[in-house]
Amino acid sequence: MSSEHDRWITETVDKTLARMTDDDKLAQLQGIRSNRLVENGKLSVRLCRELIPNGIGHVCQFASSLTLPPDELRDFVRQFQRFLTEETPSGIPAIFHEEAITGFAAPGATTLPQQIGMSCSWNPGLIERNSGYIVKNMRDVGGTMVLSPMMDVCKSARWGRMEEGFGEDSYLTATLGLAFIQGMQGGDLREGVAATAKHFAGFAGGTDDVREFMEETMLPHEVAVKLGRVQNVMTGYHLVDQIPCTANKNLLTHILRGQYGFEGSVISDYCAVDNLHSQYGYAKSRIDAGIKAINAGTDVELSDGTCFPYLKDAIAAGYLDRRRLDVAVRRVLELKAYLGLLDIDPVFGKSGSVYFDMPEQRASAYESACQSLVLLKNNGILPLRDTVRRIALVGPNAGSWYGQLGDYTYQSLSCFFRQVPVNPEAPKLVTVLEGMRSKAGDIGITHERGCEWNKISEINVYVEGDSQLNNAKINPIKNQPQPDPANAIKIAEDSDTIIAVMGENIYHGGEGRSRNSNKFAGRQEDFVKSMIATGKPVVLVIFSGRPIIIDQLAEGCAAIIQAWFPGEEGGNAVSDLLLGNINPSGKLTMSYPMFGTQEMLSYSEGYKVDNMPLYPFGHGLSYTSYEYSELTTPDTVETTGSHIPVSCKIRNTGQRAGCEIVQMYVHMKDETRSRILLKGFHRVELDAGQVWGVDFQLPLDQLAAYIDGKWTIKPGSYEIMIAASSTDIRLRKTVELTGTHTLPDGRTVFYV
Repeated sequence: MSSEHDRWITETVDKTLARMTDDDKLAQLQGIRSNRLVENGKLSVRLCRELIPNGIGHVCQFASSLTLPPDELRDFVRQFQRFLTEETPSGIPAIFHEEAITGFAAPGATTLPQQIGMSCSWNPGLIERNSGYIVKNMRDVGGTMVLSPMMDVCKSARWGRMEEGFGEDSYLTATLGLAFIQGMQGGDLREGVAATAKHFAGFAGGTDDVREFMEETMLPHEVAVKLGRVQNVMTGYHLVDQIPCTANKNLLTHILRGQYGFEGSVISDYCAVDNLHSQYGYAKSRIDAGIKAINAGTDVELSDGTCFPYLKDAIAAGYLDRRRLDVAVRRVLELKAYLGLLDIDPVFGKSGSVYFDMPEQRASAYESACQSLVLLKNNGILPLRDTVRRIALVGPNAGSWYGQLGDYTYQSLSCFFRQVPVNPEAPKLVTVLEGMRSKAGDIGITHERGCEWNKISEINVYVEGDSQLNNAKINPIKNQPQPDPANAIKIAEDSDTIIAVMGENIYHGGEGRSRNSNKFAGRQEDFVKSMIATGKPVVLVIFSGRPIIIDQLAEGCAAIIQAWFPGEEGGNAVSDLLLGNINPSGKLTMSYPMFGTQEMLSYSEGYKVDNMPLYPFGHGLSYTSYEYSELTTPDTVETTGSHIPVSCKIRNTGQRAGCEIVQMYVHMKDETRSRILLKGFHRVELDAGQVWGVDFQLPLDQLAAYIDGKWTIKPGSYEIMIAASSTDIRLRKTVELTGTHTLPDGRTVFYV
């Protein structure tokens, strides 16, 4: 932004603040869900006048709370903004925000693979491109902010929300999250959409050890703020140092603003301010909760104002400095100004008809699904050969779209929270059955579900923070054929190959959904065993939001594909991998446990001999092979330097083109704690026989240790490892760092 534009922003915000009453200001620090203001399917001016007479800061989940097609959604936003600008005292438009980790969560919008699947692409460019498509959809209907990306470092496969993250590694999460943010916000927020880094900080764990917390858990957030200039940070529901994050001044003020230099708005997760009183007892009352939250550094209470409305009384009683209120309001208004909402003639949505899931978006959804698939095992059966004439396609996810939809897709939100059935035509959801029948040519495809996912009683709904979970329900999934296990065995015995498409559906994971085990639910494991017992080769395809315990099945399966929740094009992507139309390139971003007791298995801790994963972090097979050679690094580097140059060569030694994800790990050999950490990666596409030079630049700031409150680059022996996975180290060399260097401003260089 130019200094002239920044000056205009400041002047506009100053003038706006000067004419606002306390009621107007408090309205800007709250939100409301769009469906609370609807009567008979339309925006109700009567309810607007009753519930938001002084305006509102945010309209929450504005698209997923409704069932409107694109044109009507755009018109709804315009009518809402017209009420705010014409009938409220301050005349300030609202920020319309929505979920976006799997695409814009609106009816008919492109449904991408869940974020854990996208992480397995190791492709920041693809993630940034998808974000750009989301921006277009949102701006077309008047949306200006997303509650994404989730930057939690997720090391527990049992955690219900791990599917929303980019996996267990902090560097990878930081890199992919940064790409998401940059794609959303772009170079000019008037054309972009404000992103939100969440959940600040350590919602998925990693808060117990101070050094791990600062070096790894906080890294994605630090990168989001310092490099991504992310506009919003959302607090978590959890505790850090026994203090709820929403009222944690050390987190929100000292670290986030003081050390990282964050200038945007801190927003609460839905109901998190009220939970200070109702859940944790950290506050004595709602007014006390509001005071503690805003004084700690929380600027906006979402989704609805339950505590912040009392801040007017807190000011009058002397418990809250009015200047703190004005600072919070200023941050909200500045974001609105940068988004173009405070322009003299703001634009709310595009003119003419609005279209979602355009061909280029669908093509990107397909590419994303292809790159998210991870081939875990292959004894040579894949790709399927011409000799295969009959395939038995079995399992509850073979012909169902319910296993392709992650949490926070529009379909999952509406089905779980509002009991709205999934519409498989808006957008079109392609199942594996449809994909195989359209692509398999003369191969005969016989389909039988064979078994159910599970009994409803095996899934628990729990209230983690958001009060809307109290209304969530797990309903039987309808319109699915009754499974016939005997028929499944019959068609399997008559086939050349069995493809068993198993796993989870939208009720097995996500916010408010927990399971006691990350094994296959119901009788799925027994069903796969019955398929193996036929003696025919079994290809196991797993749709899920987490790694599944398959130790009893892995040896008996000829091939295993982890498909995650692949979105609308999942069926086509899986089919093309099976048939060899694409060469798999995805690699795991979560350690794949062998046993259910390996809840916090993590490659960075170093796998122990008696605690090995079934498949390690970074693992993924291809239909070709690669040779690594000629690792080059300097022998010594001064700690006062900027980076360590690292290079190697990679050659495709197979018979077809492919893409290898080359990973660079670092291990400080002199450290008392044994850790191996990812510090770089490249996607390298190679034709058969092609050789390519791969260059890494390892910033020394990335080697800084947080000890006794200081960031220090320590001297010692650092082992650089170039690898195909965290356990498949192809090349290694030791670099000696000499001298000691303290970083007075903390880490500032994350990429060179």
